[in-house]
Amino acid sequence: MMKTPPTDETLKRLAGVIGPKGAVWPGADQKPYLEEWRGKWHGRTPLVLRPSRTEEVSKLLAIAFETETAIIPQSGNTGLVGGQIPDPAGHEVLLSLDRMTAIREVDAQDFTLTAEAGATLKSVQDLAAANDRYFPLSLASEGSCRIGGNLASNAGGLNVLAYGNARDLCLGLEVVLSDGRIWNGLRKLRKDNTGYDLRDIFIGSEGTLGIITAAVLKLFPVIGRKDTAFAAIRDPAAGLDLLAHAQKLCGKRVIAFELVPEIGIRFAELHMGTRRPLAQPSHWCVLLELADTSEGTLDAVLEQALEKGWISDAAVAQSEAQRQDFWDVREKLSEAQKFEGGSIKHDVAVPLSHLPQFIVEGLEAVARFMPGCRPVCFGHMGDGNMHFNISQPVGMDKATFLAQWKNMNEVVHAIVLKHGGTISAEHGIGILKRDEMAKIKSPVELELMRGLKQLFDPKGILSPGRVLPQ
Repeated sequence: MMKTPPTDETLKRLAGVIGPKGAVWPGADQKPYLEEWRGKWHGRTPLVLRPSRTEEVSKLLAIAFETETAIIPQSGNTGLVGGQIPDPAGHEVLLSLDRMTAIREVDAQDFTLTAEAGATLKSVQDLAAANDRYFPLSLASEGSCRIGGNLASNAGGLNVLAYGNARDLCLGLEVVLSDGRIWNGLRKLRKDNTGYDLRDIFIGSEGTLGIITAAVLKLFPVIGRKDTAFAAIRDPAAGLDLLAHAQKLCGKRVIAFELVPEIGIRFAELHMGTRRPLAQPSHWCVLLELADTSEGTLDAVLEQALEKGWISDAAVAQSEAQRQDFWDVREKLSEAQKFEGGSIKHDVAVPLSHLPQFIVEGLEAVARFMPGCRPVCFGHMGDGNMHFNISQPVGMDKATFLAQWKNMNEVVHAIVLKHGGTISAEHGIGILKRDEMAKIKSPVELELMRGLKQLFDPKGILSPGRVLPQ
């Protein structure tokens, strides 16, 4: 990890590349770049760099490479694992892409959109829609998260079941390497078997191998109609039965299948003002959405599920407003937990067949470890990704609770690994999970990853201390 701070001369050279508008020196203006929204990560930096063009990023990295200055790339600062925040020592220079917001091209015929890394996800969605196309990546933070960060972390979100992760939605990249060279891989090809796929190396690398400055994104036909239901299920196992049943009848038209617990519904109703979708509480519910189906298809799916005992009640959205109310409950689950004190997060995934048993064992294990804790297990049931969050016991001191973060992680992650799962499904590794990599990756995997790091970043200036264990 870089420990030597950049000299004043180096800082002046870096600032000179982009001018006064692009250089933010220590002071109040730096604050939005130095804290993440949950307040878990805080850092310091001698300089925030805000380039406006790829060529400026290239010049900045060339200087950083020459002077061995540590660079922390930051996109929308919505990450949850600390990778985008500079260290508290103040030795790392932060490079924000928030001025590189241009949409360089929309090609409706090719079903592609080329966006710079600082474009927000919402702006990409909206511009696609304005051209009668659909970009399916959907996150609760889509108004503030940015395309560069989405790709650097291989973001998942609500539509992975039908469209895949960010990796699956990208055709080409433009990347600035650690020494300032620019790799222009902005290709629109769906098929290209000319050697190694460099695109996939950079996607999910969390800024440790290069800085993504632009991307060619896949667009899709606009969805004609969406049918949405909120259903009370017997238990998570019944939820999987309902999912399989819906996919059998509707195939890829099942675009979302989210698990929602009663405790989460209650928190969102109490603190966020959301409307309870069903009159009677149920320990577990699912939010199911179908696309482009004929009228009555969703009703048929639910009627058969009711007959088989998988669900006990369901509400089908009768308007777009009611559909938004259903989704509002799901999307407010994370934020609502903040009002209940400390929350220890887990972003995990297991094979679908293991999901019900993982939930049972996970709930039992955290209750044994900390009696009175309040698990809020929710998320993307359709692809096996659960946000297994733990709210503090009522009356417990928040700092005392959060001091158990690592220990609680060990309890949950042990069960995840037992079921052949992963401790990071869509949030990445960053700093938060870096030291666990030695437990979950084989020596061969770590050797290959370190080899890539050495090849692409021989001086270790890009996001030092992130992802790879020390």
